[in-house]
Parts: sequence; structure tokens; C-alpha cells
Amino acid sequence: MPANETAPPAKKKGRRARLIVLVLVLALFAGLGYGAYWGVDSVRASFPQTTGSLKVPGLTGTVDVKRDAHGIPQLYADNDDDLFRAQGFVHAQDRFWEMDVRRHMTSGRLSEMFGSGQVETDAFLRTLGWRQVAQAEYDNKLSPETKKYLQAYADGVNAYLKGKSGKDLSVEHAALKLSDDYQPEQWSPVDSVAWLKAMAWDLRGNMQDEIDRALMTSKLSQAQIDELYPPYPFDRNKPIVEGGKVEGGKYTPQGTGSTGSNGTGSGSGTALGSQASTGSAGTGAGTGTATGTGLADNVTAQGATVGLRDHLTALAATLDKVPAILGPNGSGIGSNSWVVSGKYTTTGKPLLANDPHLSPQLPSVWYQMGLHCRTVSAQCQYDVAGYTFSGMPGVVIGHNADIAWGMTNLGADVTDLFLEQVKPEGYVYDGKVLPFATREEVIKVAGGDSKKITVRTTNNGPLVSDRSEELATVGTRAPVASSAPDRGDGYAVALRWTALDPGKTMDSVFRLNRAKTFDDFRKAAADFDVPSQNLIYADNKGLTGNIGYQAPGRIPMRGQGDGRMPTPGWDSKYAWKGGKDSNVGYIPQSEMPFDSNPSRGYIVTANQAVVESGTGAGKYPYLLTTDWGYGARSQRINDLIEAKIKDGGKISTDDMRTMQMDNSSEIAALLTPMLAKIQVSDPGVRAAQKLLDGWNYTQEPDSAAAAYFNAVWRNILKLSFGDKMPKELRIEGSCMNVLGNGTGPADDLAKTVRECGTRGPDSAQPDGGDRWFEVVRRLVKDEKSQWWSSPRTLTQPATTTRDELFARAMKDARWELTAKLGKDQSTWSWGRLHQLNLKNQTIGTEGPGFMQWLLNRGPWNLGGGEATVNATGWNASSGYGVTWVPSMRMVVNLNDLDKSRWINLTGASGHAYNSHYTDQTTMWAKGELLEWPFGKDAVEKATVDTLTLKPAGS
Repeated sequence: MPANETAPPAKKKGRRARLIVLVLVLALFAGLGYGAYWGVDSVRASFPQTTGSLKVPGLTGTVDVKRDAHGIPQLYADNDDDLFRAQGFVHAQDRFWEMDVRRHMTSGRLSEMFGSGQVETDAFLRTLGWRQVAQAEYDNKLSPETKKYLQAYADGVNAYLKGKSGKDLSVEHAALKLSDDYQPEQWSPVDSVAWLKAMAWDLRGNMQDEIDRALMTSKLSQAQIDELYPPYPFDRNKPIVEGGKVEGGKYTPQGTGSTGSNGTGSGSGTALGSQASTGSAGTGAGTGTATGTGLADNVTAQGATVGLRDHLTALAATLDKVPAILGPNGSGIGSNSWVVSGKYTTTGKPLLANDPHLSPQLPSVWYQMGLHCRTVSAQCQYDVAGYTFSGMPGVVIGHNADIAWGMTNLGADVTDLFLEQVKPEGYVYDGKVLPFATREEVIKVAGGDSKKITVRTTNNGPLVSDRSEELATVGTRAPVASSAPDRGDGYAVALRWTALDPGKTMDSVFRLNRAKTFDDFRKAAADFDVPSQNLIYADNKGLTGNIGYQAPGRIPMRGQGDGRMPTPGWDSKYAWKGGKDSNVGYIPQSEMPFDSNPSRGYIVTANQAVVESGTGAGKYPYLLTTDWGYGARSQRINDLIEAKIKDGGKISTDDMRTMQMDNSSEIAALLTPMLAKIQVSDPGVRAAQKLLDGWNYTQEPDSAAAAYFNAVWRNILKLSFGDKMPKELRIEGSCMNVLGNGTGPADDLAKTVRECGTRGPDSAQPDGGDRWFEVVRRLVKDEKSQWWSSPRTLTQPATTTRDELFARAMKDARWELTAKLGKDQSTWSWGRLHQLNLKNQTIGTEGPGFMQWLLNRGPWNLGGGEATVNATGWNASSGYGVTWVPSMRMVVNLNDLDKSRWINLTGASGHAYNSHYTDQTTMWAKGELLEWPFGKDAVEKATVDTLTLKPAGS
């Protein structure tokens, strides 16, 4: 039965036109007759049936799947097992290619689908052992109820897969079957659990910063590195929770409290090994430097870490190759969520907004869905709707009939790199040689021979250095203190990460879906082990409802060291407290920060500091991280809310949507007045400078001023910082001449060497995130800072002051935009530079050109930008293209859930040329939101297609 039988004729006409184009293209590659047949047949064969009825083995009763005009399904069942079995079936109908790629990635088996080009990635992921951890979670940690739901979900996926292959599943599977006769295997419950490891990996905290700081020591002094990682500005940007204390093993919030102070207490040690204990190195905005006896004692003032640098560079390159399903791990990426009490809303009950900032993908990482019991009872407990992950049961973010919740990344430091002293018989720990825990892994390769690897693990985690020839000799030239163990054949690198300890996050998801009160919510959050998220809450109880916040997650308590630099693994003083399989080493959940109905009437989480750590009144006694987002987005949201509610104002659902689309640039507000005062003689540059006259610092897609300012900002970063970075942090292909190092003949210092960057585009520095906002904010006060110096070029004089460098950046930006957008400034616009292109997983990125054309979509010209509320991120080192986005947006109305609103980045379908492939994207780009029906009557009114799933024997 063809899909979408009741779809409007206009959609069918548009789809038919696209199919005709597809036929013509495929005909060129496969021969006219066969190509035409394969194109139409393969594209249409996998479209889901959305009307009529289907028999699904395992169901005990009927399940109705009601889809609206955008293909978003609402499922109705009479028991929990049937509900989750149907969820698995429907996910597979729309998104099985996505699910299949994802499970191969999480288990280190991409080579089985895509061949030898994925072997290195598979080897790294096998070393991390995501699949083994997921299996251990399923076997030993999860509740019987959760395991039952996971099995029901897997049964639903397998019911869909039965008898299907190739074109019946997706056009991508059709292409794989043509090339390698690929046949998907059955889905298992552990496939679902393993997805949580990918989620945790992309939200893992400061691992990249840890590597980058270590690499910077080759070229920058410790004082310079400290300037590039300034303390969080508690005096200006509010943390999530203000006040509060830990007493008697419990955290107690204290309302709004104070905004914190910019004290001068002990800061965090940042030298490579100059690592203080967590007791003395808090996250306060102090300027002192912690001391310690860590790895910093092993290096010279200039960080003479040539060997270590080489191997950390190789590790960074390996990380770049691991598929980022959720997004790049940079200083600008994050999410927004906020909740406003009914005291300050036009509805009289809370409003809750959320928009996670993740990598743009096609299809979107999210899948909108409702899971409804026809009658809520002990046998059928769910009435919930929101955003799900294809491949995993339950709702991740959304609301039920009583509460709503949202998430942003907490950003806790949950990863540490440990240098390990390796001997032929094992590794050194407290003067003893301990044997590695080892396991063998066989990587099967489509079209090639299998590869066998051995994974070695220390008590600090797996040796990630074993997965690279360069890393295999890690530490062979790294200088060490006299007290360090003999280097032998060199140091290896181990990764300690909370997600490699089995946890109960899957239990937490189902408990969140059923929660009815804040106490229920907090109990559910206690099991949300990884990734550590900021969880916000709202309910519809009482006169004005309730709002709240909870910080969950496993956050390590370290011995010595603060997690900012690689740590000596041979010394137990630096180990995480507690054993490898013990929770003793984590901050107790009862002592994690939370808030409930603060007197200010709202809660904002946007990756800013959760609390101010340190000693003294109002300080949090534990170290969560020193690498927070710097609060540009969060404080803007705070300011927007305050401006709206002052003098008795109220916030509406549409106000929440408008705030989500706020394009104001904090760095533009700081720098534009300075740029306007620069004396410019070049008429072309002067004309561009005038674009900034009267600009309100908002980055709309049609703004020429925003285009020019962001080009100036990018060039300021390049001249001030980028050209001073070691090559390992500069973008690949960016080359410059540097002086010789003086190790050769006497005149070697006078010689120049061509040095090119090696870093991938998503993680190159400076990326322009809000850390760089804070760096520049502090430096602009010093007009003669060393950072404002830049060398002479053939066309530009050297600079020594801030204004000289700004003038040079303005000129460079003018001619860069002339090359990109043309001489006529009236045609310039930020959207033409700042474009979103959506790429299908794997084949849409690395497949044949015609398959990329078939599967990918775009461009869309976007507004917003780096560290704005409408956070359409871009990396200033690599260009202006969009690298992360608000992956969805929602506004939940707790007074009338049917008046809530939502939107997805793409659409419900993962099938190219299905009418719901990208049918939400243009609306998303404009900031529009769709109606979000929840109640039975509202869903029925919105329903376009109904499919009834029936028991196999009926």
C-alpha cells in the first residue's frame, strides 16, 4: 500500500517532479533504462505505510498511529509493552538507516557497512568499549521494567525489518546492497542502550581544552595560556543557581542569593602538571595560581614537551575522525533552556523553552512523537510527548500531562587523560608494575580482510594511544622530573571517563516520562548518570505552577589535579577517588545543586556556570569544572526576561519564541564603537566601516553590517591569536612562515620555515566562541598588549597596538568580503556568508557525488551566530558556514498543553524525497513553530493519516 495515501495533491505533484529529476540523474550513472527503474523503485519502495492496517508480531492489542500533516506520529495503546513495541516499529519505518548507522558506530562496526576507510574510527571506538559498557548496563544495572521496555522496542524494530532488505528499507540500503549485498541484522536492546554512549561522547566536557592547553605550551608561556582561558565572570554573568549550601550531606538552595563576586582567591592551576588539588583550586573568578607537584614539574617554562605534543596532536586528529553525531565539541556549542513561573506569564502557569544546540544533520537527530495510553493505569503508565531518539524508546525531552522538562549540557569535567609508564609486562602504578587488562577485537571490513586489534586497559582506563602509530610512542621525548619513573619505551595515554562505568540513564528516561511532581523529577534525575545535563522543570500544580532545576550526573572527585592538563597516571595521588567500578569517587547526588521556585521567578540554563565553587559563604565545595561556557547567551536571556517582567509585565508563549530567535551579538556591542573610531584612509574600507553606523548589533540574515562585522571579528582573531597558535591548533592548510628554531647552523634563527596547520575545521582555534569574547573583553583595555602585534606582510604594515590591528582587520575583512560577496556592498548579507547545508549521514558526506546530490539539502541563509541566543554556530578559524544549530525548538504551555509549540530542524522522515524529509526546515529557519497537539481531541483534529497496528493473529 503506498504511503501517505491521503496527502494533499500539491505535495504529490511536488514529490513527482523531484522523482523525475532523480530519474534523470540516476540514468546518467546507471544507464537510461535500468537507472530510471532503480531510481523510482528504490526511492518509493521504502516509504512507510501510514494508513490502513498492518499486523505486528508480539502485539497483544491494537495500536493506532495518528500522523499530522507533517508526518509526526502520536501512538495510542492499551499497555506499556505494546506502546514501546509500536514505537520501535514506527521509528524503523521512518528512520532505520539512521538507526543502522548509529548502532554500527556505537559498536565500532562502521567498516562492516562502509569498508576500510572506517577501520581507524572503529578501532578507536572498540578501544573505548562503548558496546561492552552498554552490555554491562543492560545485564547488571537496569531495572527489569526498563529491560522489558527495551526488549519490546527491539521486537517492534524487528517486526518492521522482517522480510525487508535493500530498497525496502531505504535508498541508502539499496545503494549498499548494490555494492556489497549488505543485509541488516536484527535489532537488540543493547543497540538502544549504546546510543547513550554516543550522546555522552559528544557532550563529554573539556577533553579538547585539556589537549589544547597542553599543546599550547610549545609556543606560549603559562601566563599567555592563562590569558586565553580567563576565569568565569561571576560579577557580570549569573550562574544557574545563586547561593545554596551543602550541609549534612544535602544541598539546600537559597533562592536568588547574590550574583557572586569577582574575588582574588585561588584560581585553578593550568601549567602542564602544575595541578592543585580540588580543595584549593576552585572555579571562582580569582586570579591566583594554584600550585602542585603534578606533571608541571616535568616541563620547562616554554613547555618543552615535543614528544608529548606530537602524541596529543595525534590524539586530537583521531578525535576529529570520530563521527560527531550530536555536534563538534567546542567552546561555543551548547543549548538554551529557561522556565518562567506562572506569576510572570500571561497564561498564569509556567512556560518552558528549550533548544539544544547540536550538529546539523539530515535527518535531524530528534524525532517528534507522542506516546499515549488510552487509559493511564498500572498496566499502561505513559501519556507523554516530545523529542525522541530514533533507536531508543521513551521521550528524551518534552512533557506529560503533569510536568515538562528540558535539557542543556552541564559541561562538567568528566574526562581526564592520564600518562602511563609502560613496561613490557604492564604499566607502573605507585612503583609497582601491574598487568594490563586486555581483550582482542576483530574488525570486519566490507570488501576487505578483517583486522585484529588488542585493547589494553589500566586502572585509569583504556590506552587510547594504542590506536595510532604516532601515539604508540607517546612520551618518548617528554621531559620528566627526577622523581618520575623511568620512561622505558615511553609514556602511553589512558582515558578516564565517567561514561565507561556502567550506569542507569535508561532507567532515568522512563522515570522522567512518568514523573508527576518535582520530587518524582529529582528522583528520576538521580539516575541520569551520563551525560551530565542541566535539567529544568515545570508543572501545572497549584495557582501558578512550580518551576525547578536539578544538576544530575556522575561528576568525579579527584585526588590531586584539577582536570585541566594530562595527569601522571603512575601516581595514585592523582587517581579519581574510589575504584574503577565504585561510585565512591563521584559527588553524591544528594549534594548536587538544585533550585525550586526561586523568588526571582525564572531559571535560565545556557551552559553557563552552575554555581560558584570554592570556600566561603555561598560557594559550592566541589569542583564541577573550570571550563564553563562564559555566559554570553545565558545573561542575554536573563536580561530579556528581566526587561519583560519589570514593572509588572508578563511573558507570553510568543515572547518565548521571540527570545529563542534573538540575534544580538555581545561581542559586536563591545567592539563596534571602537571600530567606528578607527581612522581609515582606504575609501573601500571606509565605505564598509559606514555599514556599522547605527547598527543595533543584531545578526539578521539580510544584514550587511552583520556580514562585515563578523568578517572583521574573524580577522581580529586570526591576527591576534590564530597566527600565534602552534600549528597543531591552526586549521589544516593554513600556512605561514616562522623563524627557524636555532637547532641548526649559527644562522638558523634567521631562516624561515613554512609551517602549516593540522587541525580539523570543527576544532581549530581560535573558534570565536564566548571564551574568546571574554579574552578580548579583558584585553581591549590594554591598547599595547602583546597580543595586538602582527608581522608585516607584502600588503600590510606590522601592528603593535590594538587600533593598528583593528584597522588591519577591517581592511582584510573588506577585501575578503569583496572576494566572497562581490564589490557592491548593497548586495552583501550575513545570510549569504552564513549558510546551513544539511548532509545525510555517511553517504551524504563521503559517498559518490550523485548520492550526495540525492541525499543532501541546502543551502539556507541564516541569521544568528556564535554565542547568540539563536546560536547558529560557526568556527572563525574555518569560515562562516553553520556548524551547529538549535536542533529543535519547543515552548511548553503548562496552562494549556495543546497550545504548546514545537519545530524540528528537518522532518519526521529519513527517506530522501519523502514529503516529510525537510518539510520543517524552512519554517525552522524563519523561527516559526508548529502547533503541538497533546490531548486526544486536539490530536484527532490534527490527524491526517491513521495506521492501525494489529496483533499478528488477529
